[in-house]
Amino acid sequence: MCAMLGIMDSAPQARALATRAVLAVARDGRNLEDALTGAEPGPALKATVQSLAFGTIRWYPELESCLRVLSGRPLDRLDPEVRALALVGLYQLAHGETPPHAAVGETVEATRPLGRPRAAGFINAILRRFLRERESVLATAHRDPAARFAHPGWMVQAFERDWPEHFQCILHAGNGHPPMWLRVNARRVTTTDYQARLVDAGIDSVGCAFVPEALRLSRPVEVARLPGFADGEVSVQDAAAQLAARFLDARPGMLVLDACAAPGGKACHVLELVPGLEELVALDLDPGRTRRITDNLNRLGLAATVVTGDACAPGGWWNGRPFDRILVDAPCTGTGVIRRHPDIKLLRHPGDVEAFVNRQRNLLAAVWPLLRPGGRLVYATCSVLKAENAELVEGFLAGNPEAAEVTESARLFWPAQPPVAGPGPGVALLTGAADTDGFYYACFEKRA
Repeated sequence: MCAMLGIMDSAPQARALATRAVLAVARDGRNLEDALTGAEPGPALKATVQSLAFGTIRWYPELESCLRVLSGRPLDRLDPEVRALALVGLYQLAHGETPPHAAVGETVEATRPLGRPRAAGFINAILRRFLRERESVLATAHRDPAARFAHPGWMVQAFERDWPEHFQCILHAGNGHPPMWLRVNARRVTTTDYQARLVDAGIDSVGCAFVPEALRLSRPVEVARLPGFADGEVSVQDAAAQLAARFLDARPGMLVLDACAAPGGKACHVLELVPGLEELVALDLDPGRTRRITDNLNRLGLAATVVTGDACAPGGWWNGRPFDRILVDAPCTGTGVIRRHPDIKLLRHPGDVEAFVNRQRNLLAAVWPLLRPGGRLVYATCSVLKAENAELVEGFLAGNPEAAEVTESARLFWPAQPPVAGPGPGVALLTGAADTDGFYYACFEKRA
């Protein structure tokens, strides 16, 4: 359908498609990437639709507060698609790059492909009033911290409680555009040589002091432009996520378990660094996600035992041989990767934290017995909430006296130290520190 549209119709159509994707997240609770896949825009519209949808979701709490000021009526009385379209329009005026007159006109015209032509006057009035009264509207909206920081109120409070000296930096970083980090395959090429190949391809990058295989691009590019990507010479992975392999410190001849492995990035990094492992078992509960592990292994030319199973129920997949190393990259709220997945702002709720903590406790309790005496377990999340991190680890240590927390000693011999925040146990990297995602790591060794 989109390919048949004329140039004059493409801009309103992009706004209509973005509106439906925003509504799929805000009303239906769908993942934004899935919602965009369902939109199926033509190639000419894809980038515009993605930019509008991601931007609107990123700033949703602020935009919704502005719309409440502008509309003068309860937002739940608005037609859901009209409400979502108004937010798409406000995003363009508040944070987008489209000239204001074009943003207004194209958003008003989008009422037609949405089947809401009678709402054109309302959308026009809302957007033009915002242009006239921008500063006063924003000032009124920003009285609410959720609007001021563009995060749900409960999340703002949680960040301030956990990180009183850093919470504003975390929130501002969560509203930014994420950098593109690469992980160079140490089996295939050195980081220095690959960086030179990027220069030849017209792609600028900088290295990372604390992760030798990591390169940050000056601006994101399509993976097809990356030299050797199809041949497995490089992968896309945030530098903070690349610390997992360093903390694990696997050695040749070891038996390793990645207990929540999909999509396989951390398992592949371990295999790239340690070719002589006896075996790496990559486990995940979801058959579809385990297929992604296999796809990544195949692209990189690596071998692992990929298993579909529940880490909380080892009886269904474990053969009884204790592991030398275990990585538990636990399911979590994802509050450290909001800049990559802004839909987390809408999809997560306060009660989800306790649910994730219970799952994390169960995971640790289930896999800890699988570790041999003298072995190491690494617990990781991409959350910045202490309930999922340091507080959970304190509880684990209290209940398992044979567990020694060795996070500090585990990083003594790294080439450099990441900018961690706060006291232990474990180490926390806050969102945006060293331009990385927010991550948490804790290392335990089992006393013999």
